[in-house]
Amino acid sequence: MRSLFSLSPLEHGAFVFVGLLIYVMVTRIGQQHRHPSAAIAWVMFIALLPYFGIPLFLMFGTRKLVRARRGTPVRAQVPAGAEGPDWALALLAALDVPPPVRNHSIGFHADGAEARRALLALIDGARQRVDVGTFVLADDEVGAAVCDALVRSARRGVHTRLLLDAIGGLRTPRRLLRELRLGGVQVRRFMPVLRNPVRGRTNLRNHRKLVAVDGESLWSGGRNLAAEYFVDSAERPAWIDLSFVVHGPLAAQAHEGFEHDWHAARGKPPRAAPATPSPEGPAGGAGAQLVPSGPDHADDTVHALLLAAAYQARARILAVTPYFVPDDALLAAWCIACRRGVRLTLVVPRRSNHWMADWARERALRALAAAGARIVLYPAMLHAKAVVVDDALALCGSANLDGRSLFVNFELMTAFYGMREIGWLDAWIGQRVRQSSAYEARTPSWARDVLEGVVRAVGFQL
Repeated sequence: MRSLFSLSPLEHGAFVFVGLLIYVMVTRIGQQHRHPSAAIAWVMFIALLPYFGIPLFLMFGTRKLVRARRGTPVRAQVPAGAEGPDWALALLAALDVPPPVRNHSIGFHADGAEARRALLALIDGARQRVDVGTFVLADDEVGAAVCDALVRSARRGVHTRLLLDAIGGLRTPRRLLRELRLGGVQVRRFMPVLRNPVRGRTNLRNHRKLVAVDGESLWSGGRNLAAEYFVDSAERPAWIDLSFVVHGPLAAQAHEGFEHDWHAARGKPPRAAPATPSPEGPAGGAGAQLVPSGPDHADDTVHALLLAAAYQARARILAVTPYFVPDDALLAAWCIACRRGVRLTLVVPRRSNHWMADWARERALRALAAAGARIVLYPAMLHAKAVVVDDALALCGSANLDGRSLFVNFELMTAFYGMREIGWLDAWIGQRVRQSSAYEARTPSWARDVLEGVVRAVGFQL
């Protein structure tokens, strides 16, 4: 067998040509549209290091599992009692997002202990069905408590399922999953790594967090099922995060979404969304809308909504995120919003749990600061993800404001249209702002500027 080092220049050139041809065929035939910087990075990687670039592209190159289908958009109906902005409802309807529904009640959890109690109470109160989706399930007190509740649920005869991401679940011991299965819980890993390399889907991770119960209640937000998201420890305080419980028909839509993810967990093409009408909620109830985003949607729905919000906002945009590495389009839209008089406030942790994210965010933070945005640094680890636009719309869920969440991961945000929910998130973000210190933009050295660009390209373009 000939060594790669013995290839002639002509043979090496042919190998590079074949690699670039594979890239073009996969991205064009499969409609795997990418940001220009990501596309250039892949092309350069394949051209300069083809013996590494081609296998990595075959493993990580898939970005979308469905192709765009463009029909006549159906204009969404604003739920009674919820003054949702027409621009957001029409856009999400055109992007095949489930319609908004009225719900009995919506309650947010800023306190981790309260969030854990609400989560366990929902599972323990289940009568027919429990669907749990998470990125991380830790072998600690929180993970053990959730697993015990799931086993109790299954032994009561409740149809109980757990969907765990294969990469996020690497810290979950097999013993814990085996105990769940022995207790009657159906467990499935999302996109197992060893089963997906040749399909190009290893890079597609399920970052959605939800617990749907009996088609009546939904627990969701940014928290993974691990102690650091809920309780203080001797080593460090709990991370600042958000979750919420919705009682109402939004839970039925969450079950449908979970069924969709359960089917796609083995890397199969996602099933078409069921054509069932949305259940009716109480008149004047709290309006909310699930906004899923990821490879199972032809469009980047959360990114599209954020772009539209930047151009539709009239007075203010409030945002909190642990990782801020936006693409050029979103960054430009936010800068334009600032320059036309919109008060944009961004809260990020002074130091997150990912040093690469902290390095990669600096260019975007400097650009926003130059445009007039107010940027503050929270003193502790802040894992919450929320956006408020004027008094018309609020978002909360799993999506970070970075390239992975906006373009690669399976994510789940929830849009809130009621004044009570928007006001609660507004006040919560305002409290975080008061506890933070102002960000000071500093001109980087040449070496740091280069390193920031490299980290941004390598860590957030796949």
